[in-house]
Amino acid sequence: MRIINKIKTLAFSILLVGVVIGCNSKNKDSTKDQQKVTSPNVLSAVIDSINSEINNGDYGLIDRFMLIQNDELLADYKYEQDYEFVVQKYDTTNHQYNFNSTNWHPYYKQSELHTLQSVTKSITSILFGIALDLNEQYNVDNKAMPLLKGYGTGFLDKQKENITIEDLLTMRSGLKWNEETDHNDNTNDCFLLESSDNWVEYVLSKPMDTIPGTKFVYNGGGTVLLGEIIRTITGKRIDHWAEEKLFEPLDITDYYWKETPNGEIDTEGGLYLKAEDLVKIGSLFLNKGKWNDKQIVSENWVSTSTSPLIQDVKPDWRRDMGYGYQWWIPEYTNKGESSIYAGNGYGGQYLMMAPEYNLIIVFNGWNINDEPEKSTWRVLQDRIIPILNNK
Repeated sequence: MRIINKIKTLAFSILLVGVVIGCNSKNKDSTKDQQKVTSPNVLSAVIDSINSEINNGDYGLIDRFMLIQNDELLADYKYEQDYEFVVQKYDTTNHQYNFNSTNWHPYYKQSELHTLQSVTKSITSILFGIALDLNEQYNVDNKAMPLLKGYGTGFLDKQKENITIEDLLTMRSGLKWNEETDHNDNTNDCFLLESSDNWVEYVLSKPMDTIPGTKFVYNGGGTVLLGEIIRTITGKRIDHWAEEKLFEPLDITDYYWKETPNGEIDTEGGLYLKAEDLVKIGSLFLNKGKWNDKQIVSENWVSTSTSPLIQDVKPDWRRDMGYGYQWWIPEYTNKGESSIYAGNGYGGQYLMMAPEYNLIIVFNGWNINDEPEKSTWRVLQDRIIPILNNK
């Protein structure tokens, strides 16, 4: 199906740059002088080419493409998709975890709020960093199990008691977990988690598979535990903590966050934001945790979160990638320095930053039933950075 381009590129848009990026323009430091500055004209041809290929359907169902460099909005394309038509051959039951329900996906009830899926994990990590910044009696070396209040000891064994907060942040809990199969596979732990009545209990019921801290296994259940631990540390449910400590300072006034059946918040994939507000998260991190000269999250947390703490992550498409605190590191140097770091969500939700170029790229899409010819996940590495390197 041909994709319809709704909004022409808004390069150099004074209004949107002022609202989304300009409000953080005070956050400059001496490192900015060391960043590579690029003329927008260098990127214009490749931006036009990417947009043309999206319109041709090469990247499947794409809803938004934004590119910002040096606080200038160089690309903002929005694409209309007829999702009612696309999903008509699938089950469209109106349920928040039926991904073919157009009342919930990819937009929240026909609003501008787009599902972030697992980019939610990266934002959960930010909120966890803020919690530790403000509660110095806790740190990433703390054992996780004592901080999961109200779940008794029935789920504990000797190995589970050794899981640390950092093990959860780096997906090395040691819990036996399968999230590699198709989401609708009834052996997929994410599917089973989202079908359960008590998510924390479901995660804790899983047996141990390896020693904590020794093996990377992608596990959204660990992020569910992190959300519950934030409540223990702060005394607040994570959405309320987010409003106070992240969303309000960044002037993010509109969002939706799914609730689980027992009233907890879906920290593994349930957040919806506007693309413009997702850009603010990217700007916050490029400015080392500062917004309007206020330190929202510590520079150390930003640096550590986006470092390849786990390297050569496997299997399949994650090979040769790194992983930090709920952030992917698609490219890093042999010295362990991140060239690119990213939030990555099911269906094509990408927030990617290239610090060397002071660049942010955002894609929203919804490729859940068919695999497109090309992936927007590779656009920054394969299309944008080569142009910048050869300018």
